[in-house]
Amino acid sequence: MTNPPPTPDPAAATETPLGAVPTAGTGPEAEATAAGSAAPDDGHVPAPRRQGEPRRPTLRSDLRASWPDGLVALLVTAAIFVLLYIRIRNKTSSTVTVMPFMADAGGFWMYFLSQAFGWSALLWAWGTVILGLMLSGPRPGRLPLSGSRLERLHRTTSLNTIALIVAHALLFGAELVRHDTASWNSAVATAFVEAFVPGGYDSGTGRIAIPIGQAALYLALPLGLLFYVRHRIGPKTWRVLHRCVIVVYVLSVWHTLLYGTNVWYDGWFRTSVWLLQLPIAALLLLRLTRPARRSEKLPGRPGTTTGARTGWALRVGGRLSVVAVLAALIAVVASGSDGGRSTAPEDTSSTHNHD
Repeated sequence: MTNPPPTPDPAAATETPLGAVPTAGTGPEAEATAAGSAAPDDGHVPAPRRQGEPRRPTLRSDLRASWPDGLVALLVTAAIFVLLYIRIRNKTSSTVTVMPFMADAGGFWMYFLSQAFGWSALLWAWGTVILGLMLSGPRPGRLPLSGSRLERLHRTTSLNTIALIVAHALLFGAELVRHDTASWNSAVATAFVEAFVPGGYDSGTGRIAIPIGQAALYLALPLGLLFYVRHRIGPKTWRVLHRCVIVVYVLSVWHTLLYGTNVWYDGWFRTSVWLLQLPIAALLLLRLTRPARRSEKLPGRPGTTTGARTGWALRVGGRLSVVAVLAALIAVVASGSDGGRSTAPEDTSSTHNHD
């Protein structure tokens, strides 16, 4: 259906600077959050609240609205788990090559379930980024949902992404406890350190990949929930912090490419992960060059003050950086040189190995 025409107030437009994961809503509905806390940047009066529209989206209301999307996420996770389990049992998964002791699919089912939650978390993060960039940049003329419904979907997918990441980490820790032969208290303490304390996991590629994943988790939780207190911290502060949320997605992809045994080797599956980043880079470039907010448009020339010139140069540099990333992604996908390994690693040791 065709989106409703924008309100006369530019400040009521979307406020998702980078549309990153996990985040909260934007746009006209989100702008109501700022009413009564701070005036919009351009000095215009916000559009009046429509009859029946909630004054401010709350965490409780969005949690209630997130269950359909969460149910779909669980079904997708279950399908991924079944696929991983079958591939391990049939010994067609690269996981068996990377860590041969995991060929026992039944013995390590919880680890594969953790992997399934990790993949669905990355998929939901990808969708949340796409939605956020669509809402914060020029929108297509025809969309299946109205702008307000897209904004709510953006918020609910954000919340479900956080839940999937947390489930991924908790199951990873539970798997460590399950295969630890020490006493229960000692096993829980060790698993907590390895799964949640940066630097606590000290074997194999996990020495680097696990802290990257932990950083994504610890950034996702506060940054993803800040929307619901933006009326307290102010919309300007929220927008500045919200621009950092794209880092969560970048860290998640990096963690996957480093530690995901399903994409350990070069090939079509690993290249597909790179391929999925192309629309995000393209939408990000479009969002930077054609932002929804007038105040974020790049002026044709720098200002007269040193601060204005520095800011202008940084904004130009950001746009050029995205162009470079987009070109690099195209080169990776076209060449197939995706950074994957061509041979099995010499060190396949892991704290999972309890033989």
